[in-house]
Order: sequence, then structure tokens, then C-alpha cells
Amino acid sequence: MKINFTGTGVAVITPFHKNGTIDFTSLGKILEHLISNDVDYIVAMGTTGEAATLSPIEKTAVLDFILETVNNRVPVVLGMGCNNTFEIIEKIKNTDFEGISAILSVSPYYNKPQQQGIYLHYKNISDVSPVPIIIYNVPGRTASNITAETTLRIAADMDNVIGIKEASGNMVQIMEIIRQKPKDFLVISGDDALTLPILSVGGNGVISVVANAFPLEFSKMTHYGLKGNLKSSMDIHYRILPIINALFEDGNPSGIKAALEILGLCSNNVRLPLVKINKALYNKISNLITDFKLLKF
Repeated sequence: MKINFTGTGVAVITPFHKNGTIDFTSLGKILEHLISNDVDYIVAMGTTGEAATLSPIEKTAVLDFILETVNNRVPVVLGMGCNNTFEIIEKIKNTDFEGISAILSVSPYYNKPQQQGIYLHYKNISDVSPVPIIIYNVPGRTASNITAETTLRIAADMDNVIGIKEASGNMVQIMEIIRQKPKDFLVISGDDALTLPILSVGGNGVISVVANAFPLEFSKMTHYGLKGNLKSSMDIHYRILPIINALFEDGNPSGIKAALEILGLCSNNVRLPLVKINKALYNKISNLITDFKLLKF
């Protein structure tokens, strides 16, 4: 069955106890919070889920828990990225994709590959993946941008690469992709603050961080934008924008975990090398959330 990943996907966090172990009880609460508030799909093992600090055993346990809890109520996308092409190929070959609807695969980081290298990286992944692939372009983390030309080349040549999560922040590049892409190729916002601008020029949705905390409101904003109701979408956008900006002031997912603690959904614990946000920012986010919750939608 073909799944259309338009709308609001959520890069779900991984909650931790104070001693650093995984808090599965809170993870279950967050998943129910998301599903009951109209998100369209869940993204597991992404940057926001602190996958880089999870052991292979922990990654398997978290994914199994997410799949069991979600129970096919919404699609689950699995984050699978690596800067070693042959390593990611072996990971894909050895992964049980039962219950997984697609993979989100970040562009190779640290190596700073040429555009041809990026193209061939995804070509090799495309050749072995049994599920659709969403490219993830986030040059602020990878130190390497996927150009519009390379994205369009991948979209034209690889049928099972169905879209891109674009977090370059470069609206000219994003619009060039939208202008020339194949009809069914998805352009998904990777920046909460740019979701509405991207929707307004023809984008297809978002993989969100802030929606961990406010799934209903952010999903409404996204769905309004997809339907061309920019007035209603803009109203929510500008109400939630101060929270979005604050969440990223001292790093992700430290900011969103603070917000989730304020909302009573999990504790504000992250794993090193990340640390908790500073107290002043915590208080700022708390005040912004209080004000936001007083608004009528």
C-alpha cells in the first residue's frame, strides 16, 4: 500500500530517567499524546530522538516499543543514516522492516562528500531498501548541503526515493526543488519556523520538533496550509513561533524536553554530550507555554 507522507510528521524524542536509562512509560505517554492529537506519522530514531547516543540494543528496544505502541494507527518512519555508505547498506539488509513504512536517511555527515558522492550514496541505498526513502538535508549538522540539482537528479532517477526533508533554511533552493520536482516527490519542511513559508510555495508538510509538545495546534497549522487556508495557518504560525524560537535557543532536543517536562509528559533529561537548557531559558519557555495555552484555537 502506498503511503502519502503529507501533513505533520513528528521526530519523537527519547525520554530518559535521571540515571540515563530509557523511560518507556513516558515514551508511551508521548506517543499517545501525538496519535490522539492528529499527527500524520511518527519518525523514530532521528536527531531529536538522540539516536546518536543510543546503543544498538537500546535502538532496537525503542523501535520495538514504538511499533508496538503505535500498532499501525499511524505510519512509522525510521531514521537510518550513516557517513559510511557500505555500513548503511549492511544495516538496511539486516533490518526487519515489519511495521516500518519508510526510512529517513540523512546526507553523509563529516566527510563533506561531493555532489556525485551524495548521489551515489543514495543510489546504493535505493538499490537495497525494501521501503521508500526520504532524503534528509540538514547542512547545519552534516557540514554538506545537497543542492537542488542533486535532489532533482535523485528524484528523477530513483523511484523509491519519495521525498526530501529540507532543513537547509535556503528558501531559494527549496523553491527550485518544488518548481522542478516530479509530481509525486514530496518536499517536507525540516524547520518548524519555516513550515508555513514552505507550504505556501507548494511544500507537502513537516517533520516537526515542536509538535512533540503541541501536536494538535501544529497539525492544524500544517493542514490549513495544505488546504490553502493561509489566513488560519498564519494565525497559528505567529502564535506558536515564539515557542519554536525559544526551543532552539540552547539546542535540540534539550529545548523540547524542557517543554515536555513543563507539560508533565516526561522529565527534562538528555544524554551527554548534550546538557539541559539553562534556567533562564527554562523559565522563558514555561512562560511562553502558559501564554500559548491561554489562547483559543
